Amino acid sequence: MVEKKTTEKEPVGPEIAVEELEGLTTLEQSDKITRRFVLWSAGGGLLPVPLIDLTAIFAAQVTMITQLSKVYEIPFSEHKFKNVLLPLLGSLGIMPVATGLLSSAVKVIPGVGHLISGLSLPAMAGAITYATGKVFTAHFEAGGTLLDFNPEGMKEHYKKLFEEGKEEVKTKAAA
Repeated sequence: MVEKKTTEKEPVGPEIAVEELEGLTTLEQSDKITRRFVLWSAGGGLLPVPLIDLTAIFAAQVTMITQLSKVYEIPFSEHKFKNVLLPLLGSLGIMPVATGLLSSAVKVIPGVGHLISGLSLPAMAGAITYATGKVFTAHFEAGGTLLDFNPEGMKEHYKKLFEEGKEEVKTKAAA
């Protein structure tokens, strides 16, 4: 059996090849990474299996922050990221989080369940990923790290970015 070797130009999943980021500022690189993962998160919301969809969305967000950390040469810790992401998600209130969980759960209803979920979960996932990418980009651009990220201080800004993200996802879906 011949094993195919992966080169730097062949990204796996949502990875972005180094060549795609060459010559861009850190902000431009971050925007490109965030846009890519908004699409991947929305796609994760289309997966037909409940909870697997939410796992894929979370994995896309972890990978996005890992890549943003590399752009800014900041050490990444999944544990620290989880500790700051949960308060940010909580700042959105119960509706977006409950909508995401409910959208995942209704997929068990034959036929109509996936249709209902397919309308709401991808948009919610994309908007949350957009807000997450943008808030961490702003923090990293200001010289911050995961260790000094203050989710309490970012909650209002995160809510605003979430609303902006919903519009961004609608625009992308209409295109």
